[in-house]
Amino acid sequence: MLQINDLTFDSWGRRFFDHATVSLPVSAKVGLVGRNGVGKSTLFKLILNQLQSGDGEISYPKSARVASVDQEHPATPVSLLDTVLAADEERESLMASLETADPEHLGDIYARLGEIGADRAPSRAAEILSGLGFTHADLSRPMSEFSGGWRMRVALAAALFAEPDLLLLDEPTNYLDLEGALWLEARLKKYPNTAIIISHDREILNNSVDHILHLHDGKLDLYPGAYENFERQREERARLQESTRAKVEFQRAHLQAFVDRFRATASKAAQAQSRLKMIAKLPPISAVAMESTAPFVLPSPEKPLPPPLIRLEGASVGYDDGKPILKGLNLRLDLEDRIGLLGVNGAGKSTFAKLIAGALEVQSGDLRRDRRLKVGWFHQHQIEALDPADTPLEIIRRALPEASEASRRSRLAQWGITFQKVETTVANLSGGERARLLLNLVAMEAPHLLILDEPTNHLDIDSRRALLDALNDYQGAVILITHDRSLMELVADRLWFAADGTIVPFEGDMDDYAKLVIDRARVAARGPSQVKEAPPPPPPKPVAIKAKVPTGSARRRAEAAEAALARATAAVVALDNELTDPKTFSQNPAKAGELGRQREKAQAQLEAAELEWMAAVEAYETLKVDGGLV
Repeated sequence: MLQINDLTFDSWGRRFFDHATVSLPVSAKVGLVGRNGVGKSTLFKLILNQLQSGDGEISYPKSARVASVDQEHPATPVSLLDTVLAADEERESLMASLETADPEHLGDIYARLGEIGADRAPSRAAEILSGLGFTHADLSRPMSEFSGGWRMRVALAAALFAEPDLLLLDEPTNYLDLEGALWLEARLKKYPNTAIIISHDREILNNSVDHILHLHDGKLDLYPGAYENFERQREERARLQESTRAKVEFQRAHLQAFVDRFRATASKAAQAQSRLKMIAKLPPISAVAMESTAPFVLPSPEKPLPPPLIRLEGASVGYDDGKPILKGLNLRLDLEDRIGLLGVNGAGKSTFAKLIAGALEVQSGDLRRDRRLKVGWFHQHQIEALDPADTPLEIIRRALPEASEASRRSRLAQWGITFQKVETTVANLSGGERARLLLNLVAMEAPHLLILDEPTNHLDIDSRRALLDALNDYQGAVILITHDRSLMELVADRLWFAADGTIVPFEGDMDDYAKLVIDRARVAARGPSQVKEAPPPPPPKPVAIKAKVPTGSARRRAEAAEAALARATAAVVALDNELTDPKTFSQNPAKAGELGRQREKAQAQLEAAELEWMAAVEAYETLKVDGGLV
């Protein structure tokens, strides 16, 4: 699908790609990985012709549709649903042509609309939007009413709906909550075409892709399998490279020793010369360069506090308008607790974090905390609020006014801010460097409680692992809000769920929650909306029931209805299995269209079978009661 041949690209005083070559198979889901700043987003710009390479070639079929999600959707007066529907340019063009087409061409237009499943487009768009957190009430709202973060979700929804032949996604989970990330993970598994995803989310890289493309030292290496398989292969390759290098160096030293010993001996001169030629032919094998990641420094509290750290009893919290965002909070937090806070955006997770951090007061009920409690609170707004002209050295001077200049610089070096970066302005620091600086700052005073609200948004995979290690070594309480499922699973030992205006313990693990999210999105997509669905089949005529009538025929009717329902369910499941297989779309698009139409008919038959079964069972149960059999 995508061919990159001998790509070379220099910019901003450095070389990003040095004769890089790779070939991506059709319909592959590829995770593009590499350290921050290595050039992953630059590669996307080269593929999209937004940058011109110095040498080499990037090619894909001329007819291929390529799309990326690199900016939020404009704030237009167009409704949310119509905005996403417009992303399918062929459908949009065909629908517009119906208004002006000659009668003899209408048949061809309708035939093509049928082939591309245009009648299912509104419900498909609604399902995608529901998975990304939009409600059915949102579908008719104009784009101008949504914030920038939500318009980024619209751009992602539009790209997924259009299903381009090559989809480029750059950190798609950065503007999603955990629920959206879980849904996207499941959706990408079933994406029918080629997709390249830049991500530092281990769960997506392990569960949603079938290849890993590693960018390092200006080269592109493609590994089959998920991220864990890539890590194993890379470690094995490094081990073999180091072993081969050691053998070559031993042989080189052995030959050189003979040359040094006998070069001046006339009888051995020819042999020495021969060994010099052998040395020249030995291949150069470089030592394996180990990439190091600076650790996070999260000092534990010096003196533990008696439990509980915080107790909430019937507490409500909100803002100045007086209406509570959360109410009925009955929770307890102890020093050893690691709490993962779940819930969709807008459910009140950040409000709860502000309450625990002391930025909000309870409106009613009780909040009891130890007066000696120290809280370290990290949230994304801190990164946005940094002064672009500030430097790490100036920031730590304000945080440590009594410390010496040497100790301040030493502290920054511990945090991974090298001496070249200490006087670099915030504007010129990467997002990962800014996040690293702030995470270490909020934990500097050894708090009893760390509240981390999306701490990993700008961190690469190795930095996320370093944060995980630091959290597991930290001997205080943690409240974690994150879309990074891997971090949530490995840090949190208890889950709390924010929903319906309160927060309660969640009984289950992250697998249970992922299933809940997917099922909830599927059900929500079927809810009432402006999407026009086919009217349901009329219910069967009521059966006249007389007391003490034999129930044999009613029982047989119920059994027959149950068997028909089972057959209809099996038919829908079989069609779904075929439609979720990427090969169905890549190898036989015409068959895929026919399967889609069969799926609609099968769904209608299933709904009719459900109605018949319910009516038959109700009639049978009524007869049993009236006949005195129960």
